[in-house]
Amino acid sequence: MTAPLVLASASPRRLALLQQIGITPDRVDPADIDETPQAGELPPAHAARLARAKAEAVRQRHPGAFVLAADTVVACGRRILPKTEDEATARACLALLSGRRHRVIGGVVVIDPDGGVSSRRVVSQVAFKRLSAPEIAAYLATGEWHGKAGGYAIQGRAAALIPWIAGSYSNVVGLPLYETAQLLAGSGYRPACAPPACLTSC
Repeated sequence: MTAPLVLASASPRRLALLQQIGITPDRVDPADIDETPQAGELPPAHAARLARAKAEAVRQRHPGAFVLAADTVVACGRRILPKTEDEATARACLALLSGRRHRVIGGVVVIDPDGGVSSRRVVSQVAFKRLSAPEIAAYLATGEWHGKAGGYAIQGRAAALIPWIAGSYSNVVGLPLYETAQLLAGSGYRPACAPPACLTSC
């Protein structure tokens, strides 16, 4: 019998993304760690460090389980953009991203029941159109920006502002699905019935 899978995240987007590929965690247990960047920490290192810290924190509460954790960082150059909790911060992020390309860096970590750690870092590039003041105001009025890294949700109305991406779309939403599925499979996790096995064996 496969050990249970624990998702170390409070994000409903990550849970929905996992379910999209036929994986439903047995437990959802947010890590609740300090996500403040360290002095001089670059965006890729920040994403990787937080994903591992979340996984390790949750594993202490669920020994013998598979633990999956992830972190998503929106980076403009060397700058890590915050998760926007107020409209002024969201407005500043959108103004910075306007007419530019930026990176979305996803860190994913799986800890298996024996304590083995597997990790992956995924980078997607996203381009925003040049945003007018009315366009920024209209997007802010949707409220989609709240709690989102970089102040936008590509799966929502921001899609109309983004002419181009390169790399994993699901990574920009919050979890790179291909890489996550590969990490789980490589760590020995086998869901009860998941595509494409379902097509032939269930």
